[in-house]
Amino acid sequence: MLDTLTPAERVAFVLHDVLDLSFEEIAPIVGRTTDAARQLASRARRRVRGGDVSALVDLQSQRTVVDAFLTALRGGDFEGLLAVLDPDVIVRSDGVGAPGAPREIRGAANWARGAVAFSRLAQSVQPALINGSVGLIFAPGGRLTRALNFVIADGKIVEVEVIGDQDRLKHLGHF
Repeated sequence: MLDTLTPAERVAFVLHDVLDLSFEEIAPIVGRTTDAARQLASRARRRVRGGDVSALVDLQSQRTVVDAFLTALRGGDFEGLLAVLDPDVIVRSDGVGAPGAPREIRGAANWARGAVAFSRLAQSVQPALINGSVGLIFAPGGRLTRALNFVIADGKIVEVEVIGDQDRLKHLGHF
């Protein structure tokens, strides 16, 4: 469904209707005025109304789970993290980061304990569309340093890929 939209329509539509950005924030991203960004999203909405809306519903449900995760992370809420993580979650990292950090962590409690330790850094984490799914990016000072790509099933995060390698970050399909 989203493939039927022009790139600018897709960006305006997803950023506004799924990620809740204002048209003032969207305008510079799409290189248009605020009114033109509003029109792009409106046109996209009209075009998807007649199409399969399951992809949009899926993005909205992903956004709900990711928002709950981010709220718990920012608050250092261990129980809140456990509530959105599948008990058997698998977290894989490309190895960029703290020396000696594991490349794979299994289990919600194991990862939540480590995540809570970094809650103060979560203020620079923002939701983003990454390769067609809702994920998180860490971009302090506007420089992308990490991306979290989620697999979500039945309202729980079942798998996380933590990407820190700069070459991989450059090639992510995100906005």
